[in-house]
Amino acid sequence: MRDEFVRRRAWLDDATFLGLLGAANLIPGPTSTELAMHIGHRRAGRAGLVVAGLAFLLPAVLIVAALAWLYVGFGQLPQIEALLVGIAPVVVAVIAHAGWSIARTAVRTPWHGVLLIAAIAAVLGGFPEIAVLLSAGLIGLIAGGVARPGTTGGIALSLAWPAAWASAPVAAPAGVASTPAIFLAFLKIGAVLFGSGYVLVALLRSELVDGLGWLTERQLLDAVAVGQATPGPLFSTATFIGYVVGGPAGAVVATVGVFLPAFLAVGLSIPILDRLRGSLSARAFLEGVNVAAVGLIAVVAGQLAVTALGDALSLLEAVVALALLARGVGSGWLVLAGALVGLIRLAWIPP
Repeated sequence: MRDEFVRRRAWLDDATFLGLLGAANLIPGPTSTELAMHIGHRRAGRAGLVVAGLAFLLPAVLIVAALAWLYVGFGQLPQIEALLVGIAPVVVAVIAHAGWSIARTAVRTPWHGVLLIAAIAAVLGGFPEIAVLLSAGLIGLIAGGVARPGTTGGIALSLAWPAAWASAPVAAPAGVASTPAIFLAFLKIGAVLFGSGYVLVALLRSELVDGLGWLTERQLLDAVAVGQATPGPLFSTATFIGYVVGGPAGAVVATVGVFLPAFLAVGLSIPILDRLRGSLSARAFLEGVNVAAVGLIAVVAGQLAVTALGDALSLLEAVVALALLARGVGSGWLVLAGALVGLIRLAWIPP
């Protein structure tokens, strides 16, 4: 985006671009999509905001929807299963590497380390991931000295209702994914997803695998693999999952549900953009959330590894992928390499 809109088209200068990027980081939702909306608004007002957001996400959504259709129709073929089995260890490595990369910038002080350990312990102890994220944000406000003693209780109360709403299970029979239930599940996730896009994987696992039973661990790995291997925001994984659990209508409502909060958040933040960028409270809150996000990513990487790394070859593949990611190799190339490994495995060890 910087190359396109600052250097080539000169729609923005560097300072404005970085300011919009900072603002996008301070609100829930996919940062890249929100940055596109901000740029669209700067160019053409509210209509530009909507058009830029849709134009940015639609190619990914359409590609992922087509792959979901193929997956549902042909995913049981041995060749397709082999591809996905080969890709799964790469997905685990990508998630683990994302967590490590965020940790290098998010965990900077001793209290960050304590908060990280507490977040991991809370998730493993059964606390809802969303409540852990919001609680970490509150701790960030207090530890950063932004929340005065007299205001801490008020801030806690203001976060209590979104935490309670977001942590409450979607009203749906176990294993039954109705269209309204799919919409509400993804709306809830999209509304509280601060921090890295890879936190999406942790929330999807908590909500859809453990909570509602709509997906298996293997299906979640497959969905993340498709989102990782296609262009556009990782949030397009929602389109894939929506199709798998609810067909074309499920894909549509899952996509709308997960992206709608981002459109609303950007629209609401524009009038207070300058204050938001300079807000110590917003930055302190996000600092705590980012530390907890590292914990969530670490936990989900470990949980998915149990499913994906079932033999020595899968473990070796994940280790090699992690080493290559650390050297700067793109995840898309590694996903393709993982698919090739899966096909080679099928040729050597046929079902």
